[in-house]
Amino acid sequence: MATSASPWSLSPAALRDAPFTPRLVLPSPNGSSISAAAGGSTVVAGCLRNATAVGRWLALNGYGTLARPVAVIASGERWPDGSLRPALEDLLGAGAVLAALRRQRGGSLSPEAATAAACFETTPDAIAAVTAGASGQELVSGGFPDDVRIATESDVSDVVPVLTDGAFMAAG
Repeated sequence: MATSASPWSLSPAALRDAPFTPRLVLPSPNGSSISAAAGGSTVVAGCLRNATAVGRWLALNGYGTLARPVAVIASGERWPDGSLRPALEDLLGAGAVLAALRRQRGGSLSPEAATAAACFETTPDAIAAVTAGASGQELVSGGFPDDVRIATESDVSDVVPVLTDGAFMAAG
């Protein structure tokens, strides 16, 4: 939770209101898990907010081909007992990235990737869908409806975060 002493948190609304800092490190269970599992793979963070930029970057860098396959993972969340809770916003974000990659690169997607892309493409109102879902309801009831709205904004960012030396940095 953001405070006046520490205005930075994982809340998108709080981050929008926080003062600029050239380097910001936030604790993120998903980000930590991704960093730990990355090995020597290139890891890019994509979501609804930057899907077209990520799809373009992947295509321009030769990803999404037989020679350079790409894995797009809807990371989900954890229930209080530690078990995995699929998150609709992550499925929609993965689908948006895959749809963007297909538009940029052309060609077909695997059946799994095509299904995720179709889920995104056939969801007419992402904010309504996510708000109605488990994590959306949790955020709204916790007083964070703006976080849902901000997280479901479509293609509002051209930043492509690439995992570099243990931190996500904007692709050059």
